[in-house]
Amino acid sequence: MLTWLDETTPLPPTSRALGPGSEAPGLVAAGGGIGPARLEEAYRKGMFPWYSAGQPVLWWSPDPRMVLPVAEFRLARSLKKTLTRFLRTPGCALRIDSALPRVIAACALTPRPGQEGTWIVPALMDAYTRWHRAGRVHSVETWIDGELVGGLYFVAIGRMVFGESMFARRTDASKIALAALVAHCRRAGIELIDCQQHTRHLASLGAREIPRARFEAHLARVLPATPEPVWTYDESAWRTLGVAPAARSPAPAEPQPT
Repeated sequence: MLTWLDETTPLPPTSRALGPGSEAPGLVAAGGGIGPARLEEAYRKGMFPWYSAGQPVLWWSPDPRMVLPVAEFRLARSLKKTLTRFLRTPGCALRIDSALPRVIAACALTPRPGQEGTWIVPALMDAYTRWHRAGRVHSVETWIDGELVGGLYFVAIGRMVFGESMFARRTDASKIALAALVAHCRRAGIELIDCQQHTRHLASLGAREIPRARFEAHLARVLPATPEPVWTYDESAWRTLGVAPAARSPAPAEPQPT
C-alpha cells in the first residue's frame, strides 16, 4: 500500500516501494511537500522526487537502479576529439555553478522522447535552487562566446553524486558537461553517479543497472565521507580522461638584474 505523507511524516524505508507487478514500480510515497530538508532526507535514503504538474509530490526508489561507474565512462574517440577541440577554442568554456537557475530552467524546457510536459515543475525548481544555496545542488555548464549552450545539474552529498537532468542547444554540449562531471568525480574519488532510471543514451555512455540493495549499501559507505569535494572547475581534471587541456602560454620570465 502506498504511504501518504504530511509535512512532518518521515519518509518510509524503500522496502515499502511498490513492486514490479504494480502500476508504478519503485514508487515509495506521496505528498509531504518539497523543500531542502525533505530533499536531504530523501536522497540520503536513496529516493528522489518525480511528478508532474497537478500531482502530489511522488517519491521514488527504482529497483534496479541505473548508475554510471565513473571508471567505466565510455569516452568515444569522436567525443574525445570534440572535447580537445572545445578546450582549445577561444570563447569556449566550462563553468561550475555560474548559472544554476538557468540550467534547471533549460532542462525543464527540453523535450524528452515519450514524455509530455516536464517533471521539473516550478515548486521543484524552487526547492533545488534553495538547496543549491545550502551547497547541495550544482551545475556544470557549457559556454560558447558567452552563451549558455548546454549543461546539467546534480546533487552532491559526501562522496556521492546524483545526476538530475541535462540539456543541449548545440551538438554534444550536454555530453561535454557530463564528461567534465565525470572528470571531476574521478579527481575527487567519487565512484558512482546516480542516473535514477534506465535510458539507452546513458547506457551507451557506460551506465548500467544495479540492485537497489547494492545501491543503498554504496550510499551507506560514501554519504558520511568527509571532507566533501569542493565543486569548482579545475582544468587539470581533464587528465583523468586522458584529455589534454588547453595549452597555456608560459609565464613571463623574471626580469634579470642588470
